[in-house]
Amino acid sequence: MSTDRSVRLHRILRAPPERVYRAFLEPDAIAKWNAPHGFTAVVHEMDARVGGGYRISFINFATGTRHDFGGAYRELVPGQRIVVSDRFDDPALDDDMTLTITLEPVPCGTALHILQDGLPPAIPLELCTLGWQESLPLLAYLVEPEVPDGG
Repeated sequence: MSTDRSVRLHRILRAPPERVYRAFLEPDAIAKWNAPHGFTAVVHEMDARVGGGYRISFINFATGTRHDFGGAYRELVPGQRIVVSDRFDDPALDDDMTLTITLEPVPCGTALHILQDGLPPAIPLELCTLGWQESLPLLAYLVEPEVPDGG
């Protein structure tokens, strides 16, 4: 029986690494793209510095059920790497998780590598993967357009 409670994802985005990096650290950006389908995201706190923390809620739009979680920034390398700890408030999901985001410049933009370790046994890995698969196109819609300033 495997004890690996990890999800790994990879995606190429047509945007520079610095823009993708910002999308993981700015509260309004997180609220726009991070929640899976059927959920909204509320960013209650985001202190994006090593040792700083964050508090976020995913809210089921149909039922109003909230999933609150938070964590701390453990490593921040602008345009390259983000490592954060995560923990759900729900005692049934009290495992410590680690999210590692690695950004690599490629000729057409950025290679995004995601590793989410330590997922609680109560969360099916397939459901976590599906959530990321739903959120990542929203990330692309945010970071890929080249929208000119002004009118």
